[in-house]
Amino acid sequence: MNFTLKIWRQDGPKDKGRFEKYKVSDISADASFLEMLDILNEQLVDKFQTPVEFDHDCREGICGTCSLYINGRPHGPDEAVTACQLHMRHFKDGETITVEPWRATAFPVIKDLMVDRSAFDKIIQAGGYVSVNTGSAPDANSIPVTKKDADLAFEGAACIGCGACVAACKNASASLFVAAKISQMALLPQGKVEAKERAEAMIAKMDELGFGNCSNTYACEAECPKEISVSHIARMNREFLNAKKDSEK
Repeated sequence: MNFTLKIWRQDGPKDKGRFEKYKVSDISADASFLEMLDILNEQLVDKFQTPVEFDHDCREGICGTCSLYINGRPHGPDEAVTACQLHMRHFKDGETITVEPWRATAFPVIKDLMVDRSAFDKIIQAGGYVSVNTGSAPDANSIPVTKKDADLAFEGAACIGCGACVAACKNASASLFVAAKISQMALLPQGKVEAKERAEAMIAKMDELGFGNCSNTYACEAECPKEISVSHIARMNREFLNAKKDSEK
């Protein structure tokens, strides 16, 4: 398969970016999108040109670092996958593919397709943890948790922090990410102790870092590679309102 790649190139955070076109040939339909970029970079290096910078680590849809906006969609045209799990068979032979970094004030471009997603780390540091001593792993049935709550908590915990929700949202909102992290602990006994402080602190940090507000377009849920439901945002809002109510007493 042959492709024309229209890739965003930016030398640094303060430099002006631009699109540059490249051609790649004889790409296997079974190659992943990142493998195709590897082939492009090998060609550029052979020509003594600067390779394209992009983030990657596990290449198994676990780490969440392959943050690429492909043909107008976070992680590309396939459903419930990260960019490293996207295969070239999802594109037409001869197609022009546009590749961009995440576009959000809170995710500044470092270089080319690589963005700084440390804002997510700061939100977690603000309250996305359990600091009480929970002891060693308890026996399975010693702390009863309903199957429904356990499943919902696991769904929230499945968030890999890739930032696709922010990239998909017209407001660059991080509500789905923050909601998933709040929800996974709000549903379990271990997370109840700091529930009020957690909701207030994480939402305040999200606003401070420049993420936009949620306007319920459901774009985040549609593009989430782990298919996390926006119902977690409703739970986050309830946790926040309950915390504010209690703090005003």
